[in-house]
Amino acid sequence: MADALLARGHRVVIVDDLSSGRKENVPAAAEFHRLDIRSGEAAALIADAGIEVLVHHAAQMDVRRSVADPVHDASVNILGTLNLLEAGRKGALRQVIFASTGGAIYGEQERFPADETHPTRPLSPYGVAKLAVERYLYFFHAEYGLDAVALRYANVYGPRQNPHGEAGVVAIFLDRLLSGREATINGDGLQTRDYVFVEDVVAANLAVLGRAGFATFNVGTGRESTVVELYERLAAAVGVARPAVHGPAKAGEQRRSVITSALIGRELGAAPKVALEDGLARTAAWFADRRRAGQPA
Repeated sequence: MADALLARGHRVVIVDDLSSGRKENVPAAAEFHRLDIRSGEAAALIADAGIEVLVHHAAQMDVRRSVADPVHDASVNILGTLNLLEAGRKGALRQVIFASTGGAIYGEQERFPADETHPTRPLSPYGVAKLAVERYLYFFHAEYGLDAVALRYANVYGPRQNPHGEAGVVAIFLDRLLSGREATINGDGLQTRDYVFVEDVVAANLAVLGRAGFATFNVGTGRESTVVELYERLAAAVGVARPAVHGPAKAGEQRRSVITSALIGRELGAAPKVALEDGLARTAAWFADRRRAGQPA
């Protein structure tokens, strides 16, 4: 996203505590501040640095950690966001583009794929926090005139994804396959997810940049893929025949999750375009190139 904004001539200021990200991913032309979004320093930066648009992707992004420590999750994902919003409304902030969730926010779905009118019944503190921020954004729009867009992402994958931790199964599988280690599939692996390529996520963000008012859009492909299918495709992409190991199912894990981007397609022409096969091949090639170069993924 930073690369895309810089390419369009925007000034880009990045705030990240590097708890999961890497400094090497920060473009040289961007201004970087290593800060926690809950801090007074981050608030002061948003209030005083002339920030007009907040593209808000900072988060505690591990669903399982949110279940184990909901207080920490709320501290980062709700209070951290409010810290920035309050600072921004006192400064130059005009718009917030928020990375919400298209899987966790709907809970166990009634319709497949889910559109934006589907009931929101999150089953994790992570999903609850994302929904709470959407509601806060509507309040800030109604009370202070702040333009806001919540983009409800499916499972995002692509080059530069962090393979360490619980989030990002594509990156985790590729890391295991390329390092010769076993990959573990939770349960029978027939649970389904909607995988959206990072390039399409960037395109959705650019499409809503400067959009007036308040809106919510799904960003997904409308295609369900099982975890078993995903692993097999990635193993084939890197030329590894090793099967995955099946471990116990994770308590509370959704069985099916898939969303439609028909709305953002109709209104802004920004429905995802990269097919899963192409996106996985491009991601696998990036991870393999890093491995050959002796660089960490």
